Amino acid sequence: MTMFLGFLVLIACLIVGVRFGGLGLAVVSGIGLTIFTFVLGLVPGKPPIDVMLTIMAVVTCSGFLQASKGLDVMLKFAEKFLRSNPKYVTILAPMTTWFLTVLCGTGHIVYTLFPIIYDIAIKQNIRPERPMAAASIASQMGVCASPASVAVVSVVAMLAKSPIHFGVIEILSVSIPASFCGVLVASLWSIRRGKDLDNDPVFQAKIADPEQKAYIYGTSENSTIATLADQKLPSSAYLATGIFLAGIAAIALFGSFPELLPHFPNAKGALKPLSMTLTIQIAMLFIAALIMIACKVKVADVTNGSVFKAGTIAVVSVYGVAWMADTYFGAYLPLLKKSLGQIVIAYPWLYAVVLLLVSKLVNSQAAALAIIVPMALSVGVSPLVIVSFITACYGYFILPTYPSDLACIGFDRSGTTGIGKFVINHSFIIPGLIGIFTGCSVGYILVKILY
Repeated sequence: MTMFLGFLVLIACLIVGVRFGGLGLAVVSGIGLTIFTFVLGLVPGKPPIDVMLTIMAVVTCSGFLQASKGLDVMLKFAEKFLRSNPKYVTILAPMTTWFLTVLCGTGHIVYTLFPIIYDIAIKQNIRPERPMAAASIASQMGVCASPASVAVVSVVAMLAKSPIHFGVIEILSVSIPASFCGVLVASLWSIRRGKDLDNDPVFQAKIADPEQKAYIYGTSENSTIATLADQKLPSSAYLATGIFLAGIAAIALFGSFPELLPHFPNAKGALKPLSMTLTIQIAMLFIAALIMIACKVKVADVTNGSVFKAGTIAVVSVYGVAWMADTYFGAYLPLLKKSLGQIVIAYPWLYAVVLLLVSKLVNSQAAALAIIVPMALSVGVSPLVIVSFITACYGYFILPTYPSDLACIGFDRSGTTGIGKFVINHSFIIPGLIGIFTGCSVGYILVKILY
C-alpha cells in the first residue's frame, strides 16, 4: 500500500511540477521528498552530484560560446547552406538543425532558423509544415547525439561505474547514427505530408485576401525575415567557434584513447585513467576560460544569455527530480528487482517506452534520464539496453507543449503547422514517432553489432 501511495505522490509531483516549468518541477519535487521522508518514513536518496557538476560545466561553456557570438557563426553558415539548396529544404532543414544541436549541445538554436526555413519553403511553394515540423523534431533529437549536451554527459556520469564501460565515444557511436537515421526517415516521410499549397483549400482561401497573402509571403511591413547571412560578425566570434569545436574534438580524442589521460592510483593502488566525467568537467571550464580571455567576453553577457539561463534551470530541475526519484525507487529496490527488473530484461523495449513517457511528463531529456537510468541499472537492466534506446529520452513531442514546437507554430505564418482539435493530432506527432522508433531500432541493431 505504501509503495503504491508513494508512486502516486511521485507521478502527482511530476504532473503538477511540469505546469510551472523547469524550476517549478524542481521545487515541487521538494514536496515529494517531504512526504516520502516525514510522512512515509523513506530514507532520503542521494542527489546526483556528479551529473549536476557536469551539467554546470557544460552550460557554463555553452554560455560563453553564445556570449561571444560563436553560436551566431554556426547559424550564419547554416542559413547560407539552406538558401543555396532551397528545393530540398524539407530534407536539409532537419539535417541542419540536428547537426547544429550536435555541435552546440542545445536544441534551442532552432528558434533562429525557423523564420529562415519558413521563408525558403513559402517562396518555393513548399508546404511550410513539412520542413518546419521535421526541423523542430530534429533539433531535439540531436541532443542525445551531442558530446556537449546535458543528456549525454549525464548518461556518461551515470554509467561511469557500470560493469560495461561506456564513455562519450561509445555512447556517441550509437546515438549519432541512430538519431541521424531517425531524422532522415522522418524528413523523407515529411516530403509528401499534407496537401500541396496549390491543392489546399484552407490555404487558398487565406491568400485570396490580399492582406493575408502579403503577410504569408512576407511582403507586408510586419513580416520581415531576420537573417544572419548578410550580417558581419566580429573575428572574435569565429575564434570562439574554433576554440569550442577544438575542445569538443579534444574530449572525443580522450574518450577514444583513455591512455592519453593522466593516471592516478585508485583505492587499491592500481593506476587508473582520469574518469571521463571529470575530464569533461575540466575541459569545459578550460574551453570557457579560453573563450573568455581570447575573445574578451563580458561575464554579465553570459549570465544574461538564454543558453545559460536554460542550463541553470536544467541543473536545478535534475537536482530535485532525480533526488525525489532516487528516494522512492531506492526504498523499494528489492521488490522492483524481482518484478520490474525481470519484465524489462525480458522485454527491453519496455525500457524505451517508460523513458519516452517519463520524458513527456518532465519535458526534459536530461531529467528523464536522471530518473530512469539509475532505476534501470539498480534493477539489473544492462547498460547495453540503456545505450540502445537513448533516443527514447525525447518524448516531449507527444503533446505540443514544448517551447520549440510552440515557436514553430508561431513562425509558420501560413498556418499549415498547427494543433488539431483533438490536441494529440498535431504537426509533430507523426515525424516524432517515426524519428524515435527509427532511432531506437537503429540503436538496438548497432549495439548488437558493436558489442
